[in-house]
Amino acid sequence: MAIGSLCLVLHGHLPYVLRHGVWPHGEDWLYEAAAETYLPILAILDECNYLNAEPRVTIGLTPVLLEQLSHEDFKKGFERYLADRIERARSDHAEFQKWGNLHMVYLAERWIAFFEGLSKQFAEINRDIPKAYAERAQRGWIEILTSAATHGYLPLLYEDSCIRAQVRAGMASSQRILGFKPTGMWLPECAYRPGGPWNPPIGWGGKANRIGIEHLVGDEGITHFFLEQHLIRDSRSEWVKEGEWRRVGWEEARKYPGRGWYSVNEPFLVDSSGLGPGKVAAFGRDGAVCEQVWSGSIGYPADGAYLEFHKKHGERRGLRYWKITSAKSDLGAKDLYYPDDVKPRLFEHAQHFCRFVKQRLWDYHHKTGRHGAVMASFDAELFGHWWFEGPQFLRDVMLTLNADPDVDLQTTQGYLDDHPPDKTVSLPEGSWGDKGDHRVWANDKVNWMWDIEYRCETIFGKMTLTLPWQKDPQVAELLHRAGRELLLLQASDWPFVITRGQAVDYGIKRFMLHVARFETLIDLCEKLARDSSYLGRLNEIERHEVDDATLHDVIFPEIDLDWWKM
Repeated sequence: MAIGSLCLVLHGHLPYVLRHGVWPHGEDWLYEAAAETYLPILAILDECNYLNAEPRVTIGLTPVLLEQLSHEDFKKGFERYLADRIERARSDHAEFQKWGNLHMVYLAERWIAFFEGLSKQFAEINRDIPKAYAERAQRGWIEILTSAATHGYLPLLYEDSCIRAQVRAGMASSQRILGFKPTGMWLPECAYRPGGPWNPPIGWGGKANRIGIEHLVGDEGITHFFLEQHLIRDSRSEWVKEGEWRRVGWEEARKYPGRGWYSVNEPFLVDSSGLGPGKVAAFGRDGAVCEQVWSGSIGYPADGAYLEFHKKHGERRGLRYWKITSAKSDLGAKDLYYPDDVKPRLFEHAQHFCRFVKQRLWDYHHKTGRHGAVMASFDAELFGHWWFEGPQFLRDVMLTLNADPDVDLQTTQGYLDDHPPDKTVSLPEGSWGDKGDHRVWANDKVNWMWDIEYRCETIFGKMTLTLPWQKDPQVAELLHRAGRELLLLQASDWPFVITRGQAVDYGIKRFMLHVARFETLIDLCEKLARDSSYLGRLNEIERHEVDDATLHDVIFPEIDLDWWKM
């Protein structure tokens, strides 16, 4: 009998970039992720099944990502992208032949085969990546998580109605595209806020009694979400189930450490209201296990044998022919990549990871006598995009653990079904960002964005309450479009890239574009509410701005204004 479980959790997300630039910032982000992460992960799931192993992975596909991957524009653009990659590899092949560098010729041949294989795989799944994942979820191989619609940073949104709208819109997209409603949710940036009094990060008035995030997502059918480890470590004991649930004090966790309090090695129900044991569970990230992959000093992807991400041959969209060599070597000192050197390193790293997971579970079992869980969560794009060999690492981990009787490989919902939580905690506020708080998304570089966003939230709330959209289809249509722009401007990605100094101009541009469109549409809503014939008399600028929003922002086609109802 297994003494514990491993839950591999991959968070797949990209901001809305379709029809908003291509390179260096824009659709290429989407094409690279599809080619290097989403299709290769599909392939290793199929490979595990072919080898009579049962793949089990929990994969977050955010609604904004699903919307883009399922759109015809992405499918056509991705086919062009793959054709361009094949042509680039063939051009490199001819160039390397002229140089007389036979090893680089061989590497170019590998790239040709890689991208031709992706093109064939994409055609075989009928160009529908979300559907392919949904089919594997229906077979029980994977669990698919939903998220907030555009990855809005939920704890810092001003109105609870806007949090509900982000969650409801996300659930609606996931159900429409996948064909079912996920039960697990990736909270954007693993950011959580309990219920109770709240003050915003800027000089707006606070709220006397906000609803805890766990209740806002639980009301929509979510059974579990994911947190950074420090939130579990700093939690407070609230309830215990011993036949029946009973209330306990905060000292309970200190009195009975053998019960598993404060540990990331099992999930807890969460409640910040004090009214009951709660119904939504939280999994904490096992930092010790994740460090084996994430760490810049000891992490597997930094091994010198693996493909170097940053050095490319040629200009735009160049291909990679060099290995990491050493983390301390500059790009000019990188050696050529040798694929034959990779297989033994992959085997060694996968075995080390599995042994480490197993030891963690044995330690927990010896301490508590309980069946524990290691929840190892990562950005999905780490596997394949940033770490080219990453999907093969995941395959080797799953193959190894399928043969190990001590460890169950499970999805998170599967673990909850087999091992329902018997403890409830209240949690502090925080995220998986720098220092565990909100500083990446609220600081002197980006607080101006929150001032604008809060104004947009309050204006939209007022308009949905006062304008006659329920009786006037024209007003309703414009409010639908304004709601779409509100969701898009709330994406956590824009303050993130600005704070990090990555694509700063693009982040500012995208945020302000959605703000400008939102303001235009709201202004037209008010004018139309006063004069029902106003749409027929739009001036040239107004008509252009409405058409511009329609042309560029093509996701979430079925906006429901009831999403913003409390």
